[in-house]
Amino acid sequence: MDPALKANEVQHPYIGVWVTKDGYIRHELLPNGRYDEARGRRKSAYQGRYFIQGDHIEYVDDTGFTADGDFRDGVLYHAGMVLVREN
Repeated sequence: MDPALKANEVQHPYIGVWVTKDGYIRHELLPNGRYDEARGRRKSAYQGRYFIQGDHIEYVDDTGFTADGDFRDGVLYHAGMVLVREN
């Protein structure tokens, strides 16, 4: 990995994979501030940047669409969905 990229990575307790109970939607929050969302069998259905402030997350996908969510008690509430950390 490029040392400059590694220096810009942020370690945050919410980094990792978050998934709906049925496994249909998966959000992978990457340490470099990017996310990759899979839907069903469609890997990388949406990709973009995310920003976390406190327990709030803002998403900006690569087309410019924005969305947000909140982490509460180990659960990510996002756009009417409930996601939990994948074990």
